[in-house]
Amino acid sequence: MGSNGTNVGLLQFADDTLFLCETKAQNARTLKVVLKCFELASRLRVNFSKTKVGGMGMDTSMLKIFSKTLNCKHMKIPFVYLGMLIEGNPRLKQFWQPMTEKVKTRLSNWKGKLIGITGRVCLIKSVLSAFPLYYLSFYKLPRCVSNKLLKIQRNFLWGWGSDDSKIMWVKWENICKSKEEEGLGLRDIQKINGALLAKWK
Repeated sequence: MGSNGTNVGLLQFADDTLFLCETKAQNARTLKVVLKCFELASRLRVNFSKTKVGGMGMDTSMLKIFSKTLNCKHMKIPFVYLGMLIEGNPRLKQFWQPMTEKVKTRLSNWKGKLIGITGRVCLIKSVLSAFPLYYLSFYKLPRCVSNKLLKIQRNFLWGWGSDDSKIMWVKWENICKSKEEEGLGLRDIQKINGALLAKWK
């Protein structure tokens, strides 16, 4: 933009816009001018009370200058972005706790009392195919977490809404086989994780 053809680095995703710049006070002032031009051109106002500025690998004092210049809040690390914890440690069980709790809630035992085995299989497929994929495409799933998710699925499939110990009538490996191979077509979460991470290569 401008007569010199200055490049402005930004990334747009859904309804979010990320501006990427070097840690210089001048860049913060330039960004404020860009936002002001946007207001004048579109007649929309930027809500700075909802706007946050954050930095990774930079001095805290510089980050405070950025937030003061832009008149917005300082975002502390770790923070949640699009439902995922940024700068957390994916090797720890606590990092995966929100995801496992949501899966457990969606596959709660009371739902098993109301639907048959076909409905439970469909619900397991929909929950696992939609919800954790965002996490699994970025981080390697620890074995203890995958075992916990597997246990939630098994209890929901065979539990019939009971909290007691369940009898697993079929091996989970056979259940994960396709319907052509006489399985139920459920997907192994560990293999999904490996496939999603392999896509980055």
